[in-house]
Amino acid sequence: MYAARAAATAIHGLTRHSHILVHHRMCVAANLPNRYVMVMETELLIGLIITVVALAWWAGRRSARRPTHLDQDFLPAHYFQGLNYVLNEQPDKAIEVFIKLIEVDSETVETHFALGNLFRRRGEVERAIRIHQNLIARPALSMAQRTQALYELGLDYMRSGILSRAEAVFQQLTDDAAQGAAALRQLVDIYQQERDWTKAIGALTKLAEVSGIAKSAVIAQYHCELAELARAEHDTQRAEEYIAAALANDPKCVRANLLAAEITAQTGHAQQVISALQRVEQQDPDYLPEIFGLLLQAYEQLGRAEEGTEYLRYVYARYGGIAALLHVTDLLRRQQGDAASAAFLEQQLRTRPSVRGLHRLIELNVSLSSGSEHTDNPLRALQELTAQLLRIKPVYKCRQCGFNAKALHWQCPGCKHWSSLKPVDSVEGE
Repeated sequence: MYAARAAATAIHGLTRHSHILVHHRMCVAANLPNRYVMVMETELLIGLIITVVALAWWAGRRSARRPTHLDQDFLPAHYFQGLNYVLNEQPDKAIEVFIKLIEVDSETVETHFALGNLFRRRGEVERAIRIHQNLIARPALSMAQRTQALYELGLDYMRSGILSRAEAVFQQLTDDAAQGAAALRQLVDIYQQERDWTKAIGALTKLAEVSGIAKSAVIAQYHCELAELARAEHDTQRAEEYIAAALANDPKCVRANLLAAEITAQTGHAQQVISALQRVEQQDPDYLPEIFGLLLQAYEQLGRAEEGTEYLRYVYARYGGIAALLHVTDLLRRQQGDAASAAFLEQQLRTRPSVRGLHRLIELNVSLSSGSEHTDNPLRALQELTAQLLRIKPVYKCRQCGFNAKALHWQCPGCKHWSSLKPVDSVEGE
């Protein structure tokens, strides 16, 4: 018992001191001032002394109370071997020695958990797996400790990329009072990575029941993923069923209405397209730039292009945004020509400046210029400069983590949030 406690004390010190040693080496490599390096060296030395003293104290108690042949010959040799590794700045080898001396009991099990977590964080997943498998095999563990070891093993498999084994482990824990919710979260993550949206819906539904926290908006996104797959297989009926399920879970699901409009547009029902797209304003106005192209096309199919123009003017007046302004400008250009559209755009840009707006204004003025056919037209140089500026600007930005993208992702590639990547449609975003 005392050997186990001594080894546990040593490992606790070593796991901390190994981090100190890494920081120390980084300081030296970075040529930091000597006072910083001296502090690191002093902290490391103090830590080693504490470890040695702890070992000596425990060994002294062991020798006083249990003077057996095994203690006198076997354990001291391993202790001094471990200490030799410590003093030679080889903490990994020292940990290997001391862990062999730890008996798994109620007093040392937390040391095993700490060590397994350390190995997993450092990327030494095989070591972490061996530790947690060893814990699970021990009959002395309580049920709570065994389920915790099982959960940690699942995390090890996740870190190593063995998702099938991780899934099997977490499935065993879904009904556990302590680890059930955490296991379900991991299962949701696994199913998202595997793009198994049906299983993801089941796991997230159960998690909502266990945690009491509604997950309807994310479940709606899973139904939209299934609708996308059905549409790719030309199964319109099944796609519409998934879209209906998405809106039943989350009436504010913009993606569902966009999908519904795109599918309906293929059947030629223009009025239904308009109705679906105009609902986006009540769901989330930030996504309005996504509807303009298809919306105007539907109005033109019905012979009501002027109504589409008025709706865009309304959107621009209420919400602003360069996307609506440029669509109105394009409509004016087709109806009244370059001069009228350029005058309108210039007037609007005086109150709401925008790089995209300026680029379009230059384009219109190049078209109007009598010297537009000459390559030395100074407006062409400005047009090239604004075009270069726009090429490096993001079209979408995540409102959670700031991830920038040129294409719309319904799940942010950076932070994995759903519906957080939105169009950059403001002056500040340009």
